[in-house]
Amino acid sequence: MTPGLQRASTFITEQFQRATAAIRQYPLRAALLLPALLLLYVLLLIPFTPGIGDLRKAKSETPTRLLALDGTVLAEYKRINRQWVALDKMAPHVVNALIATEDRRFYQHHGIDFRRLAGAVLSTLGGDLQGGSTITQQLARNLYPEEIGRAATLTRKIKEAITALKIEAVYSKREILETYLNTVPFLYNAFGIEMAARTYFDKSADKLDVLQSATLIGMLKGTSYYNPVQNPERAVQRRNLVLAQMAKDGTLEPARVETLSKRPLKLDFERQVVPLGPAPHVAQHLRSWLIAWADRRDYDIQTDGLRVYTTVDARLQKAANQAVTRQLAQLQNLADGRHKAGQERAVLQAGFLALDPRNGAVRAWVGSRDFAQEQFDHVSQARRQPGSTFKPFVYGAAFMQGFRPTDTFMDQPVAITSPGSPVWTPSDATPPSYLPISLRDGLAYSKNTITAQLMQQVGPARVGQLAQAMGVRQSKLDLVPSLALGTSPVTLIEMVAAYGTIANGGDYRQPFMLLRVEDRNGKLLEQFEPVTEPKPAMPRARALTLVNVMRGVIDEGTGAAIRSRYGIQADVAGKTGTTQDNTDGWFIMMNPQLVAGARVGFNDNSVTMGSWGQGARSALPMVGEVFQQAFRKRWLDPDVEFDIPRPRPPPPEPQQPTDPLKDIVNNVMDRIMQQLQQLQN
Repeated sequence: MTPGLQRASTFITEQFQRATAAIRQYPLRAALLLPALLLLYVLLLIPFTPGIGDLRKAKSETPTRLLALDGTVLAEYKRINRQWVALDKMAPHVVNALIATEDRRFYQHHGIDFRRLAGAVLSTLGGDLQGGSTITQQLARNLYPEEIGRAATLTRKIKEAITALKIEAVYSKREILETYLNTVPFLYNAFGIEMAARTYFDKSADKLDVLQSATLIGMLKGTSYYNPVQNPERAVQRRNLVLAQMAKDGTLEPARVETLSKRPLKLDFERQVVPLGPAPHVAQHLRSWLIAWADRRDYDIQTDGLRVYTTVDARLQKAANQAVTRQLAQLQNLADGRHKAGQERAVLQAGFLALDPRNGAVRAWVGSRDFAQEQFDHVSQARRQPGSTFKPFVYGAAFMQGFRPTDTFMDQPVAITSPGSPVWTPSDATPPSYLPISLRDGLAYSKNTITAQLMQQVGPARVGQLAQAMGVRQSKLDLVPSLALGTSPVTLIEMVAAYGTIANGGDYRQPFMLLRVEDRNGKLLEQFEPVTEPKPAMPRARALTLVNVMRGVIDEGTGAAIRSRYGIQADVAGKTGTTQDNTDGWFIMMNPQLVAGARVGFNDNSVTMGSWGQGARSALPMVGEVFQQAFRKRWLDPDVEFDIPRPRPPPPEPQQPTDPLKDIVNNVMDRIMQQLQQLQN
């Protein structure tokens, strides 16, 4: 309600209170003026009831749909959990029971049944409290609870009656019945007769028999009081009363009532789960923005049937959902094996994101393993240490300072001091070799000692500046030497965007998801474009050098399973990451057409994973599976390569032609030597 209407409502209430006081003081005079005062009060309340336009909008209420590139529905923004069904798709018993019980003169009145209202007033005055609301009045209350209210006051009843008259002017009788039966609540998050039929009897509304119809319609007098699950005896009594009313109304043979009333209440109860769609976290991420956008343009995302097209690829989204579910199920079994009796079971979570590095378009987004259980978004909300996936920023900064992939550092223990901080002594899983190792191999095999020495040469400030320019723009980075090993928490979307900058030749593209918004008829309301000018983060030549070095991670380093296990031979580069004590596992991989990353870990940072928590074992399979499908099904072109030649393995040495006679002699000699060895033993 606007401030102006609020002030007017207050004024009307005050004046009505004064008039009431005057009536008490001068009853005879008031008796003559009462009808006029009541009429004036009704006229003054009309602006505070829904307008004809609001009623027509409610008549065609359609939720906004979030759509993928190909038009696949990703999610719906709807007011309540219901499925609209036409009146002719409902069992006739439902309508007969409703009219017989709630409004026998439904087809004779125009929203207000004055005969029934007068009877209800007389009964109430006699001590028997009765309601005189018609189905149309109940519909008005269900559709506009805020405007009409629920309080048992004269004002509410007048607003309800005015709205009912308006509804009758806009809706036909069939439309009123259809709308009422599709909007009435039935507990357990079930709204409308279709969801009620599924919830209590596991069938659709058109399959309800007379007993089931009478049970559900009987609930409308008081859903909690006549709840057939919690109060079966009351529900049966109310059901039988509805059957009797149907017989009285002529829609049920009187002879059947006694027989039907003796039958038990047979429920097939199951709570209805709200369908989440394949991308619930995408819907959640966009919801606040979409509501603000719709408010500025006088739209309602829950009723106006908008079509919101996104950059999400439905095929990749489905593949990502499956990959996350499958991998976490396997890892959870390992985690449960370490679970100690008496302790609360720790549940693994993960985030997955894929985007097109050429423009920043998001192609797949999985925020958690199960949105129904975990609405927290592990793509955009969770800040965790990225571990070794942060190392490419160190190497990128070094290449910008003139270092080359062939430059070497000694693989030896390192102790680094910095003002105000304790001595930092990074180490690796394997003992130092005391041999020179190239920068290419240092990144491919994720050598902490090599990266730490390189960080000393480049400096934390330059590394932090490059990471920010490439995409780590929301999280604060601590500019200390240990930043080289990913000790500052960041989000998955920041890291994947930064790797997208590498794949895009050093130009940062801000991730985006929205393409356009259309109305329910397909009329374009607004078109969205990505940022037209990419933002250079590092020189193209240096970015390609970094790509070339990160190819080594996949070809022979910590990400080699991409080749050996998933058989991907396309041009890809990436990096694994594992934080201290295997708390988090990361893997991000890039191709000229797609960058995808995953992170795995528990919500509680104090809970760690076992050796299976390393990024190469925990996060890599999700990314590998999605890329494998994308290449196999040609969603991505496996022949596309980065603009820098791939290092090719040396050709195998030619084998010398074999001599058959020599082979026979060698085989005979081998057998003789084996027999002599056995005799000696």
